[in-house]
Amino acid sequence: MSTAVASAEQLLYRPEEAAIVLRIGRSMVYEEIRLGRLQTVRIGRRRLVPPDYIAEYVELLKREARATA
Repeated sequence: MSTAVASAEQLLYRPEEAAIVLRIGRSMVYEEIRLGRLQTVRIGRRRLVPPDYIAEYVELLKREARATA
């Protein structure tokens, strides 16, 4: 991988990478995708998660936490 690519902001995450970013398990990421709570984009057969969708998911979690508090 070139340094230009390595230093650039990652635009799309594989579900496994999104799990690492979110600090949750891979199966939980796939469950949240299945439920429509974590959105993805498709390129061919691959599901990828843009960083802004990760941020939206975190905001959803925050709203749910406030609603139950």
